[in-house]
Amino acid sequence: QVQLVESGGGSVQAGGSLRLSCAASGYTYSSYCMGWFRQAPGKEREGVAGIDSDGSTSYADSGKGRFTISRDNAKNTLYLQMNSLKPEDTAMYYCVADPKGTYCSGGYCSSFCYWGQGTQVTVSS
Repeated sequence: QVQLVESGGGSVQAGGSLRLSCAASGYTYSSYCMGWFRQAPGKEREGVAGIDSDGSTSYADSGKGRFTISRDNAKNTLYLQMNSLKPEDTAMYYCVADPKGTYCSGGYCSSFCYWGQGTQVTVSS
């Protein structure tokens, strides 16, 4: 059974940094495309960043130059380093595991994606 547990969220002031983690279990972690999504109140869930099994990465324009996604296959853990945070980054952040790879290749998650419960990030001005 796939389990994804996010941590590292919190409240910071604009310009600050946070590092999100996602501990994965129940599947062959290293073979999956992994990613981060976020959802702000009243808005649709949107992709933030993805990292494929070969380590290739992709970012939404909103996080380019500020966010860095990485993975540690030995620890079955996904990370999102977020720097220069802005109030508009305030959202619930979700970890996703994509066995089909559609998020990493096409920017969308199919019904095969697995989701974590989310971790809240709040950035104050």
